[in-house]
Formats: sequence, C-alpha cells, structure tokens
Amino acid sequence: MIVKLDGGKLGRGADTDASSRIDRSPSIAPEDLDLGLSATRRWLLDRQRDDGHWVGELEGDTILESEFVLLLAALGREDEEVAVKLCTYLFEQRLPEGGWAIYPGGPFDLSASVKAYFALKLVGVPPDHPVMARVRELILEAGGAQASNSYTRFYLALLGQMSYDDCPYVPPELLFVPIRSGLSLYDMSSWTRTMVVPLSILSVQRPVRHLPAEKGIAELFRPDLPPPSRGTGRGLSWANVFVAVDRCFKWAHRIVPRALRRPGLEAAHRWMVDHFERSEGLGAIFPAMVYSVFALRSLGYEDDHPLIRRAMAQLEDLMIEEDGAVRVQPCVSPTWDTAIATIALADSGVPADDPAMTGAARWLLDREIRTPGDWQLRRPGLEATGWAFEYRNDHYPDIDDTAMVLLALGRTALAGGPEGRAATDRAIAWLLAMQNRDGGWAAFDVDIDNQLLTKVPFADHNAILDPSCADITARILEILGSLGYKADHPAVARGLEYLWATQEPEGCWYGRWGVNYIYGTWQVLLGLQAIGLPMSHPAVQRAADWLESVQQEDGGWGESCRSYEDPAWMGRGVTTASQTAWAVNGLIAAGRAHGASVRRGVSFLLRTQNPDGTWDEPQFTGTGFPKVFYLRYHLYRIYFPLMALSRYRAAVSGSWSARAGRAAPRTGALACGVPADPRPLEA
Repeated sequence: MIVKLDGGKLGRGADTDASSRIDRSPSIAPEDLDLGLSATRRWLLDRQRDDGHWVGELEGDTILESEFVLLLAALGREDEEVAVKLCTYLFEQRLPEGGWAIYPGGPFDLSASVKAYFALKLVGVPPDHPVMARVRELILEAGGAQASNSYTRFYLALLGQMSYDDCPYVPPELLFVPIRSGLSLYDMSSWTRTMVVPLSILSVQRPVRHLPAEKGIAELFRPDLPPPSRGTGRGLSWANVFVAVDRCFKWAHRIVPRALRRPGLEAAHRWMVDHFERSEGLGAIFPAMVYSVFALRSLGYEDDHPLIRRAMAQLEDLMIEEDGAVRVQPCVSPTWDTAIATIALADSGVPADDPAMTGAARWLLDREIRTPGDWQLRRPGLEATGWAFEYRNDHYPDIDDTAMVLLALGRTALAGGPEGRAATDRAIAWLLAMQNRDGGWAAFDVDIDNQLLTKVPFADHNAILDPSCADITARILEILGSLGYKADHPAVARGLEYLWATQEPEGCWYGRWGVNYIYGTWQVLLGLQAIGLPMSHPAVQRAADWLESVQQEDGGWGESCRSYEDPAWMGRGVTTASQTAWAVNGLIAAGRAHGASVRRGVSFLLRTQNPDGTWDEPQFTGTGFPKVFYLRYHLYRIYFPLMALSRYRAAVSGSWSARAGRAAPRTGALACGVPADPRPLEA
C-alpha cells in the first residue's frame, strides 16, 4: 500500500527567516505564552488517531528510496511507475553542488550518491545528463563505487556490478557460535542481527540479476584502486586480522562441499522466518526487511509465496506518496510519538482523566509485549514485558521506549488502576535487570559492548554494538526518580557513576539517539533532577553552563549532525525548535527557569511559531547510526516545544499565581518533577 498524505509537501524546505529577528532581553507575556500553548496543544490533539495514538512521519535520507529502486531492479521491476516516483523524490533531494548527503546541509556522501546514481540510471536517466555527469565526477574523485560501504557493495553484487568477493563474507555458521565467546550473533546489536542473518544467506547463495550493460554503472569504478576487501593496512591489527579471516571464508566458500554448508544455511533460514512472526517485517526496519526479500528469493521462494508477498507489502507500507513523488520511511514510530505527545499534553494542562489521555494510555497498555525476545538469552527467566518503537516488533522491546511509556502512563488516570500498576511493576523490574555491567543502559540488550567486533569488515554501519549511552541511562533515572527512587538506590548509584564517567570536559553529554550533545545533556539533567540530586551539584552547573554557552544570538539552540564527526561542531548548527526545547527543558531542570537564557529560548520558540501552533524544522535532529544514518521525526517540532513552553509556564507561574492569589498544585499519578499547569488552557 502506498500512503497518500493530504496537505503541503513535508520535505526539506528552506530555513525560516523568523530566527533572524533577535531579541536580546525579552520579556514573556503570560497571554502570549497561553496563546502559543493553546495553538500547539490544539494542533496535537487534532491529530490524535481514533484509537488514541499518534504517529508522525519518520524521515531518513535518500538511501531508502535508492535501495527500494535497487530492490525492484533485483526483482526485474525497475520499469514500474513506483520506481519513477521514487526517483522523482530522489532527484529533488540532490545537493546543489552535486551528489547526495545523508542529512540536510551535510557534505557529499559516496555510498548514498552511488546508489542514487544507479537508481536514476535504472529508470532511464541518461548518463550524459548534467546532473549524472557531475555526480559521476564526484564519485570517481572519492574513490569510485568500489569504495562504497559494505552494505552498498552487497547491492552492487546482487545486480552484477561487482563480485561478491568484494563484499564482506558473513558466514551463516555465525549462528552456532556460543555467546560466551564474545563473538556470537548475540554479541551484536539487535539491528545488526536482523541485517547480517539474511546477508549470511546471500554470502553463500550469491544471487545475481545480470543487467544489460546500458543499465549498469561500470563508469563509476576506478580500475586503479582496489575495493576495501582486497587491501589491508600495514602492521598487525585486529582490522587486518579480520580482513585475513574474511579472505579465508571466501576461499573456503569455493572448496567446501555444499552439503557441509547446509546446517548453517538452514539455521539462518529458520532464524529469519521465526523472526518474521510478531513483527512488521524482519526487525521492523527497512534494511533488514529488504535483505530478507533477497535472502528468501535466493533460497528458492517464488515472488508469489506468502512470505515474500507479506515482506513486500510491509515494505510498501513504509511508502508515502505526495505530489507525484514517493518517499520511504525507515520504520514507523507510533509508541515513541504517543508517549512523548502524552507527556507534552499533560505538561500543557490536559487533565489526567481527559479522554485524549486515557485513550493514549489504553493504546499504550494494549501494546505491552508479553512474549519472549532475543534479550532473554542474556536474562533467562526474567518476565517478558516492554514496548517496541514500532506497532509490532515483539522480539525487540526497546529500553528507551519502555521508560518513555512509563513516564507517559504516569501522567494519566489509568496509571493508578490495577492494570497500570501491574504493567509498571513488570516494566520496572525488567528495566532494572537490563542494566549493563558498567552501570548504564543501552537500547535493546545487556552488555553488547565487545569493541573487537567493531573491527569486522561488515561493521562499517558504525552500530554493530549496543553499549550504554548517557541519554538512555538518564531516561531510566528519570522514570525511577518519578517513582520515588533516590540517588542512594544501588541501581541509581551505578547509573550515576556511569554518567559522571561519561561527562565531557566541556560539561555536556554525548547524545546517542538524538543530535547530539544538546540532546544528551538535556536528558541527563532531567534524569538528575528526577532522582533528587541537588541542582547545585558541580556537574549539573557545568552542564547548564555549557548549554548557556552554546545558545545562539537569535535565542535558540541548534546542533548539526556533523558534531558526530567533528567535535568542533559540538552544540553548533542551524537553530531548531526541537533542540531549543531540549536546551530550555534542561536549563529548567537545572534550576535556571528564571534566567535570561531560558527567557530568550522561550522567546525564540514563540517568535518562530507558526499561526497554527507548529514550527518549521527541515533539519534532522534524530540519530539512527551516528556518522551513517540520521532521522527527522516530524513530530519533534511539535511536542518538544509544547513541553518546553509548558514547563517554563509551570516554573515561573508561581510568581504570576502569587500576584493573582492562585496556587500551583501537582496533579497526575506521577508528577515527573514538573508541576502541572495551575491554569488549564481551553482545549
């Protein structure tokens, strides 16, 4: 199914010029704040689905559209209309100077540009077109198509443009390696598992669709340079060792009898099919879903087999058609969006028993995962619970989503009922058991941190591990603090030790799942506040000082994805509504709500707000794989600013209320460290 969106194009538009109107010492009028809050709250409530949830578009870069066209080509369907529409969108997203980037404002990216060029050529764009000629020049300057990352090279091998010997070899026998070795499938991140299992099948089966020469991309290869798989650096290193092992696997592939490979292939096949169940496709993420189609076909499944038809339908569900172009989401984010929208609405004064709040809580409670997942190999006997990011991904409940869901449920009337209390108790027990040995928390698993695995040839997506990170660790502290846990609780104390150890010299924290140091620092400050740490603590003050130091002249905050590559970009970039909201919320948590920096940040949000209560934000402020894949959550520009305006209003309304003789009581089952709005707005 191709989804059609109503309304204007939600692409990467031009930056708003509103931020250029600088107010250095603003005052915030209560009535202006009320109007801004009311407009955003109304917009968000109007977009709640009938069953109680929210879901915004999740936008990635153009590798998604390119890879879908390459998938269609592997199926012999590159002449279909949808391929042209995918390329129409792809063509619109090119850089002015030529080629494609992996985030707006980013530099030319070789792998993204190779795939985009190939996709455009497959649908008939001639190689002598000026755009194609310029991209080809840039690709050759960057080392040619053979210098693409390993996941791009698999596509090129599938379509006969290079040999599988130039791709990393992924042995299916990996499934037989025991966890205690530290080098097993289950020592890799959950998303890596879902990608490498189907790729292991391709490594053995080596399917190829041979294209006519005029559809190929021979002109993108540099004959004077070898692909990465054929060269090693000097000296002894683990990277060189793994390249040598990779060569041995390829040599063995040619001489080992097929019958001896059958157990590994059958194990990979069985693992993949088992993980199709209770999920919206393999891992519920685009790359794994595409690879699973290739793997199934290589094993002899026909295109009309139910497994392939279902996999293709699930991929098509990620498509959005608009204005004659089609774009593709990497996955969907309903649980995440619903939880954060619920928290923001509670902050803005929507009562805990409002139908919108109880509807969201009911939807969330109905999606608690009560069946086993991969995580149980490291935590056997632990009761199954948790929430996934997507509508259905039962093998992979997400620690971050689970914590955010609990924060949301705690703001609703259902939190105090028997079902809400039972779900909270189960989830807290699960979260506590998922703490890593270093005291932090990761996204899906426990102790997936063997750095040796980062040296294997197929680890160049920069996310083969799932180690602890400051933002998720702080989110766990936030929910624990909201439930009454204090700094002296053993799990909290270990989490604090991890945070102290990972604070940067500048005072900020790295953000693994949001861009970047602004995101990490905001979340840590919320977590520290929730567990009752004195905000006078030196680490807190250093973090708040850092946030204030990177505030920009227009009063907002912004940070480019480039900060993952270059520390000089730490806290620097085009100002955005979501990142400004994070900084404002962080400073409020640090006790600086009445400071000039927060006033200027709130003024920026009110000044740049659209009449309908939204903000324009073409920038990517979400992170998939640092340095490799970034995201634009289309609702980040809505619910995070709503949260910031609401928390500012709550923090300063004491003086307003005192003048007017009003009190500011807390409401809701969990106050989460933020007073509810003492003067509820009209919905």
